[in-house]
Amino acid sequence: MKYVFGFLVLTGLLLGILAWQGWERYQDFLATPLSIPDGERIFMLEQGASGTRIVEQLGELGVTRPGWQWRLLMKLEPGVYRAGEYRLEAGMTPRDLLAKLSSGQVVQYRFTLVEGWTFKQLLDALAANPVLVHELDPADPDSLDSFVVSLGIEHPEGWFLPETYQFTRGHSDRDILDRAHAAMERALEQAWNSREDDLPIDSPYDLLILASIIEKETALVEERPLVAGVFTRRLKKNMKLQTDPTVIYGLGDSFDGDIRRRDLQTDTAYNTYTRRGLPPTPIAMPGRESLMAAAMPAPGDALYFVANGNGGHTFSATLEDHQKAVKQQVERN
Repeated sequence: MKYVFGFLVLTGLLLGILAWQGWERYQDFLATPLSIPDGERIFMLEQGASGTRIVEQLGELGVTRPGWQWRLLMKLEPGVYRAGEYRLEAGMTPRDLLAKLSSGQVVQYRFTLVEGWTFKQLLDALAANPVLVHELDPADPDSLDSFVVSLGIEHPEGWFLPETYQFTRGHSDRDILDRAHAAMERALEQAWNSREDDLPIDSPYDLLILASIIEKETALVEERPLVAGVFTRRLKKNMKLQTDPTVIYGLGDSFDGDIRRRDLQTDTAYNTYTRRGLPPTPIAMPGRESLMAAAMPAPGDALYFVANGNGGHTFSATLEDHQKAVKQQVERN
């Protein structure tokens, strides 16, 4: 009996020592950062993945080795792990990793829609993005027509607000376009509701068209109300707008980078040298500043402007002064 008792005591001690060593190994596991070369790794958590599968994926990435410690951690500290793409960073411990997978803080990407882009340029940029799912085919007119109809508009040009849009892997080009269109509708409504009373335009769409021309005429935010003032006064006087960007847009793919006299004299729906009033559609995607400039043009008497060679423009009230400004610019060149 004495020997049995001694055996049980010895066995208990050994089990206690093993348990203590196991607990110490577990604590070391919790405190030891994962092996994340180059400072970070991108980890894609699959929808519905089990704890075992998560650890297997981590092992495939080379950031850890599967083992009983992971099973114990997931049992003692259970979590709801959200599918998505996660950025694993240097110094992250196993507990940190599971907390991140439970947080849903997935990797965010950015797509910037640039002010002054045409719809074609926007489609090309979306098609070139390697993360987005591509639902629209720029080469398929039927696909694009169906999408435009779904937005409740007749022509897509100008209808997407230039901003930076965040998205996660799995989002599509159409998701970005839907958000950009909704943002433009809100921005256009705000500009239209803020407009001056005596503007020579009849609808929010006219304001969008005018804003697109302003966007293409100057890159200087402070000049946009001045440019808007010129075009507004010209419209009121029934003068032709005579703006090169509309002519260039009307030329389409035939424009080779140089606008010629014959281009200004060739009539198209977008040639504001041959036709009065606004062109039939926007010619680009205007930003918020151009929308507000079209709604609230700067006061003054200028009817003309010409590039000054310094990134801005010289504004003139008379044709004589304008011709002098043009001559000075030619002489500088």
